Amino acid sequence: MVKVPAITAFFWIIKVLATTVGETFADFLNSQLGLGLSGTSLIMGSALAIALVVQFAVKKYIPVIYWLAIVLISVAGTLITDNLTDNLGVPLWVSSLVFAALLIATFLIWYRGERTLAMKSIVTKKREAFYWLAILFTFALGTATGDWLAEAVGLGYGLSAVVYAAVIGVVAILWKRGLIGEITAFWIAYILTRPLGASIGDLLSQAPKDGGFGLGPTNTSYIFLAAILAAVTYLSTTKRDQIKA
Repeated sequence: MVKVPAITAFFWIIKVLATTVGETFADFLNSQLGLGLSGTSLIMGSALAIALVVQFAVKKYIPVIYWLAIVLISVAGTLITDNLTDNLGVPLWVSSLVFAALLIATFLIWYRGERTLAMKSIVTKKREAFYWLAILFTFALGTATGDWLAEAVGLGYGLSAVVYAAVIGVVAILWKRGLIGEITAFWIAYILTRPLGASIGDLLSQAPKDGGFGLGPTNTSYIFLAAILAAVTYLSTTKRDQIKA
């Protein structure tokens, strides 16, 4: 059975919510709780490993398990980039290029072996492994490029969010007009929703002096986690995002 949800409006809504949490919850654990970058990375890495073990073990798509893994891998992607930048001093543009190369390599190897990158084809353990590896790299890439544009280039959080939303809109138009394929459009949009969500999270959580609204990472994380929980509960009840055989 297919181990991932159907691509509906709910999918994209929860995806953006999860990417926002990935940005703010990492900051919450790191700064607000005082766990530090290393402590936060250890805890969230362990939690992600457990969630993925459960995800691989189940025989079908279960919303709460799948989206928990997405939220945790979103946090993990943020932490990978933060560790490279803060602990190892790797420039954001270098991280962006490295993760882009790793993602492209994953897609090439995946397609060469399976001849498809479609979501609805995730029915084997091998394809699922490629899928989650690609997801991890999209989150790490999105974090690096999002931070680079917002901070290093100086676009700011609000303008960065507008830019990413506009590019996603262009991708949707190109797909609607048949200029790019469905799978290509999906993965481009999937990559871009990561920096979009990160920009939204930073815009809401950062202090006004830093260009944000000042909600703080704690309040922002709570708000978006509650929204994710409500959406996943709805989908678990209605089963509106299950791919029909």
